[in-house]
Amino acid sequence: MGDLVLIRGLFVALMGAAGYFLQPFSLEGPAAIAVGVVSAACVVLFEIRIREVSMKRLIGAAFGSVLGIFGAFLISLVLEQAVDDSTTTVPFIQILLLAFMAYCGLVVGAAKGEMLNLSAFGGVFGGESQAKNSFKILDTSVIIDGRIADIVETGFIEGAIVIPQFVLRELQQVADSADGAKRNRGRRGLDVLQRIQKMPNLIVKVVEDDFPNVKEVDMKLIELAKLYNCKIMTNDFNLNKVAHVRGVEVLNINELANTLKPLVLPGEVMRVFIQKEGKEPSQGVAYLDDGTMVVVDNARKLISKTIDITVTSVLQTTAGKMIFGRFDDRMHVVHGGGDRVQREAPAAGGAA
Repeated sequence: MGDLVLIRGLFVALMGAAGYFLQPFSLEGPAAIAVGVVSAACVVLFEIRIREVSMKRLIGAAFGSVLGIFGAFLISLVLEQAVDDSTTTVPFIQILLLAFMAYCGLVVGAAKGEMLNLSAFGGVFGGESQAKNSFKILDTSVIIDGRIADIVETGFIEGAIVIPQFVLRELQQVADSADGAKRNRGRRGLDVLQRIQKMPNLIVKVVEDDFPNVKEVDMKLIELAKLYNCKIMTNDFNLNKVAHVRGVEVLNINELANTLKPLVLPGEVMRVFIQKEGKEPSQGVAYLDDGTMVVVDNARKLISKTIDITVTSVLQTTAGKMIFGRFDDRMHVVHGGGDRVQREAPAAGGAA
């Protein structure tokens, strides 16, 4: 990066010197230098902007502008033959046509450039497709979840992180919600984005591509992933299913967490805090720190208590993990209300 800044600085200085010695527009001294420096600055700004444009868009823009210039040239020939005008009107119209046709060709060619299949040419053009395959599009749920920042920070994610503008809008709407819980979730997502953008050696792209005819954000994400031929990162179970049906690859954070999470084996004892009643008459429900639901038999009467339970089974799905356990009041410990009560099974053969 430092070398590139040095090269840009030398280029600006060279153009300033050229302006001083060549005196464009019959200007002299500081005015001539200013023309050279401003011209160089415009070139540098154009270079910075064009670096972010894909190869498809560049080729489309170049091809469209060439066609526009060629069309303007043909129209100019017709005007010269059809109009006998000794004034400057015809030259002005010719210049206007040239600018108009070149501009329209450039814009339309760049917009339609994404339809080109450069991978069919192989070589350098084939690398453009491979680069796009390394893109990872983030959806709103995975940003709010926050674990993506930790994963990216470890360096396991390769390629650029892509954040669509419509996802940012949805995140902003959540952050501005009248509901306090939603508002906190939205602000958490914005904080996570700021953390990701500040990470060194990580490319974060905010893309303006939108699909006005598609209303749902999930479907917009799928269309964008198909356009860029890349993957979506999410923890949304429904988006995961729909994307697979539409032929789009998905990186599910919950699947990764389930893979890396230490397994809880049946028969192990774990301590949980019973928060609410379960669906069955005798069940209580607890949650681990990561949000995993623990369904405990014989714990309905122990709400707001911390108890030791025995794990009976574990159910893992792409939507998360559920743990089933049982509380045995003869064997385990109950904590709550500042008291600690130890209950043990009566000794075998005890006195009557």
